[in-house]
Amino acid sequence: MDVSVVIVSFNSRDYLRSCLRSILNHTQSVEYEVVVVDNASADGSSEMVAAEFPQVTLLRRADNAGFAAANNEGIRAARGEAVLLLNPDAEFTSNVLPPMDRYLRAHPGVGVLGPKLLDGDGSLQFSCRRFPGLATALFNRYSLATKLFPKNPFSTRYLMTDFDHDSIAEVDWVSGACMMLPRQAVDRIGLLDERYFVYIEDVDLCQRAHRAGYKVVYFPEVAVLHHIARSSSTLPIRSIIERHRSMWHYYKKYRGENLLLDVATAAGIGLRCALLLSLNGVKRVRARARTLRV
Repeated sequence: MDVSVVIVSFNSRDYLRSCLRSILNHTQSVEYEVVVVDNASADGSSEMVAAEFPQVTLLRRADNAGFAAANNEGIRAARGEAVLLLNPDAEFTSNVLPPMDRYLRAHPGVGVLGPKLLDGDGSLQFSCRRFPGLATALFNRYSLATKLFPKNPFSTRYLMTDFDHDSIAEVDWVSGACMMLPRQAVDRIGLLDERYFVYIEDVDLCQRAHRAGYKVVYFPEVAVLHHIARSSSTLPIRSIIERHRSMWHYYKKYRGENLLLDVATAAGIGLRCALLLSLNGVKRVRARARTLRV
């Protein structure tokens, strides 16, 4: 088996269907399998896979163990010499697997390979970045500073918006929405850190790949469509909380330096989480009010 495609699904039935169809319709000239791990979806995702895609290996979880833990379950079940971790809200529009597999075979020093990602409208998604630092909290993809001043040097550096996204390059990390790892790298680096329920597990994996002596490479020779955050949008409150828990875990794991900085960082992450939860609550109230007026 050349490649195992591992997909973790949570309440993303329609996107998952499109994802699986795109893999089956576009993949050729490579021996592959698809493993879907369903994280206790309530929307009939697993029933859809069983009924419409009998060639897919389906692992049904009785509970939602989180994205990292479910991916690990899929990786353990996978038989391929390489593993492609793929979000259910991603779609192939070309024969993606063979070029990625060939590149990994030709470059044994590469531990993680990420393709170019495109938004649903075909525009570029900034899917390779530098490792986050303390300033990233203020200058990330969704921050107000980035929205108001998109060309500021802090956001530009982190998001790599000044990078030629048509060139193969070694980078700090690539998005876990679609990343391929050779089996020997998985065995050496280890599985995803399950202390991340969701978010930042891809950054952590690439961090460990670097520390194990592997290269992380952005590979724009192939492109994959990615409809961002469709699964997480079904649980906005928990999604916000888990994102910030992951931030704290990553900080403590790689950047914890002293007590005062730890306290300040924890306070900053907590305040940011509280602010986003408040804004989310306001949006919910407004949406409910519009529905009642209708």
